[in-house]
Amino acid sequence: MGVLASMFTGVSGLAAQGEALSVVADNIANANTTGFKSSRAEFQDIIAKNLKGILGGNQIGRGVKIGAVNPILIQGNVDHTENATDLAIEGDGYFVLRGSDGQTFSRDGSLHFDKDGYFISNDGQRVQGFIADNDGKITSNIGDIHLPKAIIPARATKNVNMTLNLDSRLPVGQYFDMRHPNESSQYSTGVEIYDSQGNKHIMTQFFNKVADRTWEWHGLCDGKEVTGGREGEMAEIARGRLTFTVDGKLETQAMTRKNFNFAGGALPNQDVDVSFGDAIITNRGKGMGGTVQYGKESDLLVWKQDGASAGTIVNMSFSDTGVLSALYTNGETRDLAGIVLAKFDAPERMYKVGNNRFKESRDSGTPSIGLTNMGGRGKIYAKSLERS
Repeated sequence: MGVLASMFTGVSGLAAQGEALSVVADNIANANTTGFKSSRAEFQDIIAKNLKGILGGNQIGRGVKIGAVNPILIQGNVDHTENATDLAIEGDGYFVLRGSDGQTFSRDGSLHFDKDGYFISNDGQRVQGFIADNDGKITSNIGDIHLPKAIIPARATKNVNMTLNLDSRLPVGQYFDMRHPNESSQYSTGVEIYDSQGNKHIMTQFFNKVADRTWEWHGLCDGKEVTGGREGEMAEIARGRLTFTVDGKLETQAMTRKNFNFAGGALPNQDVDVSFGDAIITNRGKGMGGTVQYGKESDLLVWKQDGASAGTIVNMSFSDTGVLSALYTNGETRDLAGIVLAKFDAPERMYKVGNNRFKESRDSGTPSIGLTNMGGRGKIYAKSLERS
């Protein structure tokens, strides 16, 4: 019996060392596997017999066994790539995937879009993220990250914001003649307006000083673009008045006429507000956050409007915060989704399922899923991969 037991003790050593070599071999084999974490075999002795019971000492060991194979969860090197869909995690966290075997987790950021526009791993699992609404605002709804192929609808202009300086040195009394607007105005500039179908119209604004610290403006458009207008003639679609304080600040602003009725079946009586800043009386502002009147040549400093034509995606990119943004043919950029990461209390206890993926186990704890760089979750780097 003693001889056989001693032989078993030796065999246990060979078996344990063989398994440990398998762990080392697996580490070496995965040296170039993206996001791979090496493991270490932990040995434990085997006690088979106590010659004196609980008195201590005089114990005969019966060999060795592999007590655990624990992953070494250290940060891998983050290497830059030229692939826009490569993502690397620095710090704690795992990408959340969903597919053929339910919800899984991975550090492998070699991701891409499939033919249907879904953001997937190399084995076809769909990457999960916070999905944006129709206005491009990231919500708290988690789902498959998807690159839409449909045309985004046109958006009619509702607001035009302008910041100008109107020259206070100009004289009063210039009469505006709509038939000869350039010759009968003291300053002119143009802005874009989109109708409900996404057609762009240029509204040229002509400014005249009608009294000290008081200006009138007329917004004209090509007559063929306006309902009831005539081709080759300008049609007035807006008119307004501005007043200023003695020190050049915007005091009041008012639109005295609106006629945004564009031809071609667009929405009639389109409501467009043209704002020149935070007028002291009209907007209860300070009069400095917009148009002013100083003794300097009239000039348009800044303008913007909130309309857009219809568009399709021409390019996309991920930011270093994991937000997927798309650039459309109409020049608009819109957020589509934000990558989420899952953090575990005991990530070394997660269950490997192959293909660089893990599953939640009883000992790993439940995942805390949320935004990157929050709640102890790591950062994401775009155009990068984490090496093993």
